[in-house]
Amino acid sequence: MLPSLFVALRSNNMYEWLTDVLNNKGGTFTFRGPWCSSLQCVLTSDPRNLEHLLKTKFINFPKGEYFRNTVRDFLGDGIFGADDDTWKRQRRTASIEFHSAEFRALTAGSLYELVHSRLIPVLESAHRKNSPIDLQDILLRLTFDNVCIIAFGTDPGCLAPGLPDVPFARAFEEATEATIIRFVTPTTIWRTLRFLDIGNERKLKRSLKDVDEFAYEVIRTRKKELERESKERSDLLTVFMRHKDEDGNKYSEKFLRDICVNFILAGRDTSSVALAWFFWLLEKSPEVEEKIVEEVRGIVKERREEINVDDNMNVVFKPEEVKRMEYLQAALSEALRLYPSVPVDHKEVVQDEVFPDGTVLKKGTKIIYAIYSMGRMESIWGKDCREFKPERWLKDGKFMSESAYKFTAFNGGPRLCLGKDFAYYQMKYVAASILYRYHVTVVKNHPVAPKLALTMYMKHGLKVTLEKRVS
Repeated sequence: MLPSLFVALRSNNMYEWLTDVLNNKGGTFTFRGPWCSSLQCVLTSDPRNLEHLLKTKFINFPKGEYFRNTVRDFLGDGIFGADDDTWKRQRRTASIEFHSAEFRALTAGSLYELVHSRLIPVLESAHRKNSPIDLQDILLRLTFDNVCIIAFGTDPGCLAPGLPDVPFARAFEEATEATIIRFVTPTTIWRTLRFLDIGNERKLKRSLKDVDEFAYEVIRTRKKELERESKERSDLLTVFMRHKDEDGNKYSEKFLRDICVNFILAGRDTSSVALAWFFWLLEKSPEVEEKIVEEVRGIVKERREEINVDDNMNVVFKPEEVKRMEYLQAALSEALRLYPSVPVDHKEVVQDEVFPDGTVLKKGTKIIYAIYSMGRMESIWGKDCREFKPERWLKDGKFMSESAYKFTAFNGGPRLCLGKDFAYYQMKYVAASILYRYHVTVVKNHPVAPKLALTMYMKHGLKVTLEKRVS
């Protein structure tokens, strides 16, 4: 099995390889891999098993020492890889903030400014020049600016005229890519490379240096600002600065850095990558695009105020209108089902356990649950599981969500994504704003394939051209 895995890695077809294996093995199989040393590894796509590890026996399935040690250089003790009390404290504080009126206003306000002051002008410029653009890059810049405003209270200005190179953004992406390589490299090898400061580990070290310089500079600047002004801020950095740890001490700069870097990772890639795959799927399904545009136009036409149908560039969607875009949410969910932003995730067994499907799990076993594969399992979604079919999410025209253990794009159980509601709002707002104005066409013969990374980037981006939509 291992030789075929390495072939899959070289051909960038690992996720399809995992899907084929899981379909042949009935949804779960046990193996020993190079990154697992002599320990047992279990790969599963069975919803019963996912509910067991994400909810029923949540405490027995933490991220685990292996995961934490692998990502610690990059993510530190942040929420993405933390367990136990460290995770609980961050989750509790962030949850309270995510549901506050001030934070909601910050996220919605920043998204409005970024879409209408940057995204639309950049797209319009490309349209007028009739030049292809990398839509995935544009979307990554948008969500990076947005999440940095939310996490750090700082605007890096990635999505600006001319699409400037932003060292922090570039370093962050390189660190993400370099970190995932560790998961397919024997631990002794990548640790040796790190000690020798060569290869992928040298790249990671350089990237992290740039990430840390930016993060610590923002933290120190914010501390000075808070000392000399009483201005209320709602970004996560300021919120955590005002809290104290379990010993009553202020959080260290290192801990604040870890918190913000983790939320940037969670908030930047997930929405932008999902939208890129959504637009690629949409071009292959013109009937779906037509229904989305019809829905959006219908909602806009219901407004009481006069709308100039020839001036759709100035239309701004209201929050209540975005909420009513049921078919659009179904189409985005369908894109996430087929191309989840996080294609696989990892857990570790604390005590001996047995999965509902009968798989025996020994203490220390590594659990990999294949979210990408789950969307392609006939046993879960039926014989049309590989079809892009938004209608499977609708009942009487209303969006109906699925179980988090069948549709795991936002995780499930106690670790259910805190930003799920905002992610949907962000994706719907951006998608509707683009589709209301433009028809997006993928450049002919542009190669599209997933990249081996923590999140499911398109390896070659998404080169598209834009055509002004006729009202």
